[in-house]
Amino acid sequence: MPRSSGAKLWSTLNKAAARNARRLQRAVNQNLTRPMTEAIVRNAVKQSAAVTAATQRALSGVVSPVQAPQNRGSGRWEEGAWGAPVAPRRYRIFVPAGVTASRRAPMLVLLHGCGQDAASFAAVTRAAAVAREAGWVVLLPEQTSQANAQRCWNWFRPGAQGGVEAGLLMALIDQACRGHPVAADRISVLGLSAGGAMALMLGLRYPGRFAAVGSHSGAVPWSASNAAQAARAMRGGHGPDAKAMQALRFGLAGRRPPPLLLLHGDADHVVDFSNATAAAGMWMHLQPEDAHALSAAPARRIQRGMRRAMDVFDWAEGKSPYVRLVRIEGLGHAWSGGAGGQAFSDPAGPDGLKLALRFFLEVGG
Repeated sequence: MPRSSGAKLWSTLNKAAARNARRLQRAVNQNLTRPMTEAIVRNAVKQSAAVTAATQRALSGVVSPVQAPQNRGSGRWEEGAWGAPVAPRRYRIFVPAGVTASRRAPMLVLLHGCGQDAASFAAVTRAAAVAREAGWVVLLPEQTSQANAQRCWNWFRPGAQGGVEAGLLMALIDQACRGHPVAADRISVLGLSAGGAMALMLGLRYPGRFAAVGSHSGAVPWSASNAAQAARAMRGGHGPDAKAMQALRFGLAGRRPPPLLLLHGDADHVVDFSNATAAAGMWMHLQPEDAHALSAAPARRIQRGMRRAMDVFDWAEGKSPYVRLVRIEGLGHAWSGGAGGQAFSDPAGPDGLKLALRFFLEVGG
């Protein structure tokens, strides 16, 4: 029986409605559902990444975790461990191309600050790029979160624990000299914050082993024996007492501390700038009685391009600087000229690593 005209019309309307419904659903999917779903997925990924980063920070004690440095361009990164088998420390070392047993290179030991590890400090300082250009080997020891929850070198415990860590670091330096083409008489050490204080400790404990030492934004070693004293020392309210200075003189046994570089920002509210002047004064007081008198050179103010200005103060023996203090204008508690996007790094400052290598070369490092 043929359909009535009403049935045909109804069928046509149903088909048209179905087509319209499909078009509407596609439009909703394209303009509303899909963007919302993609946004939810993106937010979930971001939240997951944030949670992962927070978890990494909590578990590792590293504020800005980064991937292990990669071999790019000439030179190579190596990593390893040293110390007791029960609680080994890790390290990273960069060896530039062209360094061989017949062409040994000077070595810079870089000691990270609190909240950092060797990989993050390598990223902040751009260690590989600067070392490649200068032809230096760079060794980055790594503090463990077991030895200090914030990965600080224990500079404020100069007796037992600080002495043990200094000895461990010297053992690593000896290991690096045996396993790599390093000029053993041209080793310098430089650290940031707690690493800076530890670098000065190494220079005073082993003065004959270092061509020069340096501290960037570091406290004065032997100015504290516990955490409370460390906090006062960092604010500039506590320095080495007469007993500590006497013990240091006894330990030096007439030897001269190695040449000293101090880099510090005048806007550092974590470790006050007065720590830098106190460390310079400490070096002056520890000069042997038969040492030649040091002469103060006129202060130099330097600014390159749009980078932060700096004032450079030198105390020299003859034409060679022995103590150099660099005050960087407006710099807080951060590595001067460091990479962007990292904690404890200020890209606006002059390049701290290049400043250090220039000084180390001037004093024969």
